Amino acid sequence: MSTDDSTGDVTDGLAAGTSASTATGPFAGLNNRAGALLVVDVQRSFADLDYLGDYGLDTAAEDAIAAAIRTTAALVHTARAAGVPVVWIELASDPDRLWAASNWLRGKGFDEPFGADEPCVIGTPGAEWYGLIPGIDEPLIQKRHYSGFQDTELHALLQRLGVVWVAVAGLTTECCIAATATDAFQLDYPVLIPSDATAAYEVRVHENSLEILALTTAHVVTSDELVGFFPAPTASATAASALTGSVVSA
Repeated sequence: MSTDDSTGDVTDGLAAGTSASTATGPFAGLNNRAGALLVVDVQRSFADLDYLGDYGLDTAAEDAIAAAIRTTAALVHTARAAGVPVVWIELASDPDRLWAASNWLRGKGFDEPFGADEPCVIGTPGAEWYGLIPGIDEPLIQKRHYSGFQDTELHALLQRLGVVWVAVAGLTTECCIAATATDAFQLDYPVLIPSDATAAYEVRVHENSLEILALTTAHVVTSDELVGFFPAPTASATAASALTGSVVSA
């Protein structure tokens, strides 16, 4: 993939290469070497069941969260081996930069300071990745809102990488997955959502969210279907590092 600053013609990535001419179904028209895997918010505050007591998850939701984390981790491993860029997107809640509208929605005062239950506060265990971790050379985007594109360098990064379509995985389906996928689509990226690599705190909410996203924003696929579309593993693929990547934006 190109790493220069030129955006090029988006149709190059949609139609060029042998994969584009042979792909069918939800992958029709896409070049399998022009995509990226976006991993969203698989952090302790959202993924570790010890942090989720107030959400009232039932057993089915708990199992779905755990399964989605395992599936996302497997997708990351496969994407790395296939040479597909993996971009990590994490919530970085900053006590000095309040999100007044979020406070209001949750019944708090606009300027009310963060409480002990605020998710993913910078520097706290809740902000840590859970069950998977960025590689040392993989870009990490920090966000303050739901979408990975809102006030970040994500779009510019994808353009520099020559990415023209994205697959979005992580947590949670109705919130940060939906917001990131919607913004990607509105920026003219075809979006794929692996249904088993995301979850919500109610199975019903997850299923309804996927139905809406399929109507308006994305092709919903399975992780196996997405893996089948990835390029064959490259001999030069390096082993995943256990170290975190460098921060791209906050």
